[in-house]
Amino acid sequence: MEGKAPELELTGKQKLWALAGVVPFLISLCLLGFALSSGKVLVLAIAWPALQVFGYVGAINRAKGDFSHPLWISQVSIHWIALALITILIIAPPA
Repeated sequence: MEGKAPELELTGKQKLWALAGVVPFLISLCLLGFALSSGKVLVLAIAWPALQVFGYVGAINRAKGDFSHPLWISQVSIHWIALALITILIIAPPA
């Protein structure tokens, strides 16, 4: 059957890490919406999703599509750390 994409079988671990990569990206899009409406943290809100796209695409290309590859896992972990730091910055802004 030409033109039909092959079925992609993901393991449970791969599904978990793929989901773990989606969550910070969706939250960054929410932050972008907030920043566009309020004008606060605009540079961060624009740059963070862009960095995620470039990082995720590069990591998954080098990992050859394996979402449980250590390179993908480290990329996802970096963005979870960034999410934690942004949350701390919003909850308790510096004096």
